[in-house]
Amino acid sequence: MSPLLIRPSTPEDFTAVARIYAHHVLHGTATFETEAPSAEEMLRRREDVLGRGWPWLVAERGGTVLGYAYANQLRPRPAFRFCLEDSIYLDPEARGQGVGRALLAELMAQCEARGARQMVAVIGDSANAASIGLHAACGFERCGGHAAAGWKFGRWIDVVLMQRALGDGAATPPVERAA
Repeated sequence: MSPLLIRPSTPEDFTAVARIYAHHVLHGTATFETEAPSAEEMLRRREDVLGRGWPWLVAERGGTVLGYAYANQLRPRPAFRFCLEDSIYLDPEARGQGVGRALLAELMAQCEARGARQMVAVIGDSANAASIGLHAACGFERCGGHAAAGWKFGRWIDVVLMQRALGDGAATPPVERAA
């Protein structure tokens, strides 16, 4: 088996990214979207994330994209500028191979290096044991949730909130990033 490579995404990755996300939109409850966005829309979302100075990563093995992860500011107001929300999606065939853990570890490291102090996971579905377990294994702790926050596939779906400090977390004042 060829080694797993975690790298910055490129526009050429977005046919695979859109396919992976479409699977989760159409068959899963990790996202509350109900219509799969196009590769062009996913690429636009990437440009928005990169334009804010945050990473959008892909995991590939043997030239095949197995998953992706990115981080974006939790909320748009300036006081949230040091707190990010992570998003991770894997090809169903890549589950259980350490891909999610490798993506999340690199995402956290890159966000910390860029000055982020907190990372929040907003996990769709309290029954999403894989995502909850991944985040817990990477040091996230449950910090709340929203009961019956979404309606998808004919049922109410909870949201689980998990959080992890990056770097000094709240122990010291943050350092402003250059514009």
